[in-house]
Amino acid sequence: MYLEHFQLTELPFRLSPDPAFLYLSKNHARAKAYMESTIWFTDGFVIITGEIGSGKTTLIETFLRELEKDVVVAQVAQTQVSPIEFLQAVLVQFGFAPFKMRKAELIATLNQFLIEQYAAGRKVLLIVDEAQNLSNRVLEEIRMLSGVETTRDKVLRIILAGQPELNAKLDSDELVQLLQRVRLRFHLTALSPEDTRAYVLHRLEVAGSHGRELFAAETFPVIYRYTGGVPRLINTLCDTALLGAYALGHDTIGLTELRAAIDELQWVEFAARTNRMLAAVTAPTTLGVTDEVMARLVIAHDGARVGERALRCGRLIIGRTPDNDLQVDSRFVSRHHCQIITTPEGSVLEDLNSTNGVYVKSKRVRRHHLNDGDVIVLGKHEIMYLDERAARRRAPAGAAPHATDDDPDPAPADDEPADAPAAAASTGD
Repeated sequence: MYLEHFQLTELPFRLSPDPAFLYLSKNHARAKAYMESTIWFTDGFVIITGEIGSGKTTLIETFLRELEKDVVVAQVAQTQVSPIEFLQAVLVQFGFAPFKMRKAELIATLNQFLIEQYAAGRKVLLIVDEAQNLSNRVLEEIRMLSGVETTRDKVLRIILAGQPELNAKLDSDELVQLLQRVRLRFHLTALSPEDTRAYVLHRLEVAGSHGRELFAAETFPVIYRYTGGVPRLINTLCDTALLGAYALGHDTIGLTELRAAIDELQWVEFAARTNRMLAAVTAPTTLGVTDEVMARLVIAHDGARVGERALRCGRLIIGRTPDNDLQVDSRFVSRHHCQIITTPEGSVLEDLNSTNGVYVKSKRVRRHHLNDGDVIVLGKHEIMYLDERAARRRAPAGAAPHATDDDPDPAPADDEPADAPAAAASTGD
């Protein structure tokens, strides 16, 4: 292989989920923090979704490696199973041989095990990967398991990880009770151009590059253009480029070597392929990646305009803390309160299981397709949605388009009581 040629100690772009190579982008760091919170809070599920190749499995493996010894883990990845087969799979992870047990015995054995672990001062964690394949009956079984409790605490901590189809399944009417138990919900998007560059350099450094620039600076925009920031695709392209350069006896990868790798893979630019990561919706969607402004958010507080934000294709998360895409610093706004998913066809508002809710037209909404002129109410903040597509359709031929400069300033702090309909709000979660 090319290790000796490039003076590396490990293969930097293997597809296997090696925690040593994990690059924590802002999104990956937040998802990992959500998973870590399950150890301290037992009141509800944590849901992590992301496209194939987004780094979910590597993130889970890193999280598991860092757990304390008092945490007992069952990790289930085979999810196209019946309720009985699922319960058996969980018990096998805990060291049982349950294959001759009936369902009642399976449940009783599992409940007894959970209570015994709690009495011994141990925490029990269930991680289900590829959870989008679970049937509604199995998901209902998981909800019932989450109800096992002592007089003080829930006993079982649960993380469900899967592809975006999991979101659509959870939002169905049949799973309302389970959705009410979801405490945190987060979607792993693709890496940004800046994170793509940092990701490549990080993996090379872990593999022993010691700061040597094996990839020329001008290659990173091209890497992003052909991978869309999807970690698995970045690995595939960079590994192919290194192999090609090694075969030619070249010490570094420039545009010539990178283009040769792209031709070998027979790739077209990522924007021309089916892509759900840049604007992850709850069902498969083919999107054209564009930097065009699709809509605008005008933020007001007590009737006074305090900011504006352009919406392009992608996901914008709104919440109280600085790690959100749009910060609304109010004690009546949850840490991660809601999100707006924008595609060329429209925008969808989703409540992220906030404490005080999201209101449109005086009605609390969980998921709402935004229309031009809709006003989103978060406490005493109002966010007006202006659809640029609608404005362009109304504009006469030759009319000048709206300006497209972003106003990055977040809405200012608000510590006053919320107006109706959010007057019954308590402090954000």
